[in-house]
Amino acid sequence: MASRRNDFSINTIIGPNSSVSGNLEIGGFTRIDGNVRGDVSAQGRVVIGEDARMRSNISGTAVTVGGVVRGNVLASERLTVLSTGLVIGDVITRRIRADEGCLIHGRIQVCPTEESWNRALSEYRDAQGVKSVLSSFSEAYD
Repeated sequence: MASRRNDFSINTIIGPNSSVSGNLEIGGFTRIDGNVRGDVSAQGRVVIGEDARMRSNISGTAVTVGGVVRGNVLASERLTVLSTGLVIGDVITRRIRADEGCLIHGRIQVCPTEESWNRALSEYRDAQGVKSVLSSFSEAYD
């Protein structure tokens, strides 16, 4: 029961009118209502409020999007995109719920089994590694 209780207590809040630049690694439930530029990696749930604006890749167990996310979303349990939500990027999750009126522009992969989840995650991380190498290569020769 203690682990379930921990999932509902908010570890990190980025409030309205707040801006964060840089990658965030968070140990539990996260609520974002401000602006974030940088990747967000949470060990628990992530809730992105209606007024949030993010230029981030997001990973968490259960991710709820009510604002704007420009980046990829990895949700190991489920992704919920509310009617006010906008995701411009790829999605990998085990379950998805998209409310009427939301917008998702990108590739959506739903992985119902542990094997398909692990394969999709491995392919995603491999692709991110290649992008990182290509980016640093092009920066060196610009």
